[in-house]
Amino acid sequence: MEVCYQLPVLPLDRPVPKHVLSRRGAISFSSSSSLFGAPDPRQLSQRRGAISYDSSDQTALYIRMLGDVRVRSQVGFEPERRSSHPYLCIDFRTLHARLGCGSPSASSGTERRVHRLLSFQRYLHSSRLLRGITQQIPLPILDEDYSGQARCMLEKVGNWNFDIFLFDKLTNGNSLITLTFHLLNQYGLVELFQLDMVKLWRFLVLVQEDYHNDNPYHNSVHAADVTQAMFCFLQEPMLAKSLTSYDILLGLLAAATHDLDHPGVNQPFLIKTDHYLATLYRNTSVLENHHWKSAVGLLRETGLFSHLPTEDSLNMERDLGSLILATDISRQNDYLSRFRTHLDQDNLCLSSASHRHFVLQMALKCADICNPCRPWELSKQWSEKVTEEFFQQGDIEKKHKLEVSPLCDRETNTVGNIQIGFMTYVAEPLFAEWARFSDTRLSQTMLGHMGLNKASWGGLQQEQTPASEEAEPSAAAATDSAAAAAATGSSSKEIPQGSRES
Repeated sequence: MEVCYQLPVLPLDRPVPKHVLSRRGAISFSSSSSLFGAPDPRQLSQRRGAISYDSSDQTALYIRMLGDVRVRSQVGFEPERRSSHPYLCIDFRTLHARLGCGSPSASSGTERRVHRLLSFQRYLHSSRLLRGITQQIPLPILDEDYSGQARCMLEKVGNWNFDIFLFDKLTNGNSLITLTFHLLNQYGLVELFQLDMVKLWRFLVLVQEDYHNDNPYHNSVHAADVTQAMFCFLQEPMLAKSLTSYDILLGLLAAATHDLDHPGVNQPFLIKTDHYLATLYRNTSVLENHHWKSAVGLLRETGLFSHLPTEDSLNMERDLGSLILATDISRQNDYLSRFRTHLDQDNLCLSSASHRHFVLQMALKCADICNPCRPWELSKQWSEKVTEEFFQQGDIEKKHKLEVSPLCDRETNTVGNIQIGFMTYVAEPLFAEWARFSDTRLSQTMLGHMGLNKASWGGLQQEQTPASEEAEPSAAAATDSAAAAAATGSSSKEIPQGSRES
């Protein structure tokens, strides 16, 4: 099936409604939508992307499959299915209808060639880029003082105390673009791999746009934070002297895209609601497969590696997927056991490409869940954000009479007990082994921060009101059970995928 990328030219002087620019997602809940009929054309201009939820939503409208629409593949579209939960029914074919056209012929997308599915925000950016006037896009709109402060922060980007929240403010919400672009330049990868600057910039813009910034945790700031942590690990002596330029490029791109188009809910939620993504990926690493395919879609859409031999670009896509799939928390025990075995037998040979790739996988896993290892001021913010995302999922489940996932009930869980359980069963075992592999000042600093943060959460737990303490035993038991399931590699149905803080 040939994919045709057709970008309509939109008038640039027409104001874009705020609701159009505010959200991207594949699942949107709207009380005014028809359950099984074609979607309201007005709502087609409101949503696109992966999966998004709103507190006032009632009916699921449609989904855009990034891995299938954007990526030319030998695998065709699977037939749509009706879910056992009618509010999560999916009919992504209706997305091929032209925006703003309400005629019956507009919904006959299957009779036409497949077109690129973009939001109005993406249309505007793409139209300007393709028309060669990128200089008119004020991507960040900053005064010189803020730009100067951002540049000063980038000089210390390898510092473990790097404040990504402040950096995001100084870059006007463009932390992922600015940070990744800087690191690629710092390593000389743009020149070495002969990357087209316009294609690279466009790729980074699209990556940042495809993160759902209304997610409390899984947003572009988290991706920027993971990318900065990955850079810190790449600077460690064991890796710095062994990794090739290809390894470094792959590691940075994987960190920047590892949660691309994340819906803000976990894998068990997608499975128990019979979601199309769960069916497509057969209930296995559903989110991670989607992140990977989304990243590949953007690479091909922008043609970032189109100048490379086909075999090289395909290898890059495959290795990128291998790194992203390693962040699946349900496979935590597999990777940790293999890592421990290598360390016990002292047989990691970084001159071997396969061993270097495995170390990159472990580095990305550490970067992905490194929040407990940050200084308290940063770690506490991340803990509150990830817990709020859990609780928002629990609110959705309660609203639709679904069983509330572990860690997602705000009435029986607290930030403190969730974080203590996560550190005990997931983070501490992983970072203890990483410290064995790379026994440096950074590794010891991370373990020290995690111990202090765990003690701080314990102290806050003791300061809770008596009413909250009454619910603490059951909450703590649920937290420990869920975290232990992750540490022992239990099925992803037993522990929410989102509990990995990734």
